[in-house]
Amino acid sequence: MSDSPAPQLYAAREPIFPRRVSGKFRNLKWVLMALMLGIYYITPWIRWDRGPQLPDQAVLLDLAERRFFFFWIEIWPHEFYFVAGLLIMAGLGLFLFTSALGRVWCGYACPQTVWTDLFILVERWIEGDRNARLRLHRQKKLDFRKIRLRLTKWTAWFLIGLATGGAWVFYFADAPTLLRDLVTLNAHPVAYTTMLILTLTTFFFGGFAREQICIYACPWPRIQAAMMDEDTLTVGYREWRGEPRGKGKSREGLGDCIDCYACVNVCPVGIDIRDGQQLECITCALCIDACDDMMAKIGKPRGLIDYLALSDEPREREGNAPRPVWQHVFRPRTMMYTALWSLVGIGLVFALFIRPEIELNVAPVRNPIFVTMSDGSIRNTYDVRLLNKHGEDRPFRISLTGNEFLRVQLEGTPYETVNVPANATLNQKVYVVAPAGSQPAADERTEFRFWVEDLTNGDRAWKDTVFNGRDQ
Repeated sequence: MSDSPAPQLYAAREPIFPRRVSGKFRNLKWVLMALMLGIYYITPWIRWDRGPQLPDQAVLLDLAERRFFFFWIEIWPHEFYFVAGLLIMAGLGLFLFTSALGRVWCGYACPQTVWTDLFILVERWIEGDRNARLRLHRQKKLDFRKIRLRLTKWTAWFLIGLATGGAWVFYFADAPTLLRDLVTLNAHPVAYTTMLILTLTTFFFGGFAREQICIYACPWPRIQAAMMDEDTLTVGYREWRGEPRGKGKSREGLGDCIDCYACVNVCPVGIDIRDGQQLECITCALCIDACDDMMAKIGKPRGLIDYLALSDEPREREGNAPRPVWQHVFRPRTMMYTALWSLVGIGLVFALFIRPEIELNVAPVRNPIFVTMSDGSIRNTYDVRLLNKHGEDRPFRISLTGNEFLRVQLEGTPYETVNVPANATLNQKVYVVAPAGSQPAADERTEFRFWVEDLTNGDRAWKDTVFNGRDQ
């Protein structure tokens, strides 16, 4: 029997402590982080006047009333195709950006990246830059200073997570009212549960899991390779220029890389970009800033690590300049994605502008199929659902066409007009009667069309259905 330990299936995680770096890509990430966090936290508090009977929150997912408000746009449950269309556009947009610039979404706009950046910034403020955090991590003794720093950091992370969960629930109810209910402990338990779950997941994902979410939990690294080709611009290392790497004042026989590990020390996922394209790389481009800074210090041209395409390498090896960026961005694959994305967007805008402000749904009552009245006439019953999307009550008139013998009767009123409340639906039972001896009364099926007219502005909607007779 061997005394050697059993092999481990999984390597233990090595915590990553990225070093602070300055440069144009780091500054771009700061700007985008501030912009996206600002939009996320501020949007629920923006007001939008829709009238006295509608919520005045600009963006609201009103689950109680089953409606989605987005500034001047109001989406009803049966119009979910708008949401589906937006999801399709988001997917096509992700394909487009990936085919043009690699995992640019992961590096700059993914929520996991944004909140991890924020958590690392807080960690750096409290514990110091990379070397200070490494020393604190490797310190075995749990003294007062280490406890104080850790508790301070974790408290700040928890508050960020709490703000994140709080902002999320504000999208589903009136934000000022919900905030008051939360503070006074009068909010629904679902609100507290949702906030707790999002707080803990943000705290764990951004503070502890970090790159593990990108590497193991997220499916996009496995998919994005299918979106990329040799013309895709992505972060890479010009090996032909940097190798053989080495240190020392004498650079004879050596490439531009001085093996300083600056690119590795700033990487939030802890990889060495000089090893080539890797699944873990999120193309955040911080290694570009670090390498450019080092090249400036040693008097070498920037671009040892850069956004580059594999198809340009032969040109660069021969001393030629790489192709312009636009030639990589505008190529058949990206143009196809752009065309599909635009078609979906145009279709949604067209559907949004042509959708009616009133809608009609008709469901024939099948039990019984028809009723014979005392005078011999035949009556069918229909459940008619009227939808009024206006912000005020509207009178709707119900009528039919398609057969001159059929007559409409509304339950509960001798008239053909009903009042439909603002931004609501009204279920109205409607009777259609065929006189005794008429063609509809004798035929098994007679097609006709229900009409509903808004008497305020003349808008109309229709629905085809069938009248059932005696089948003689």
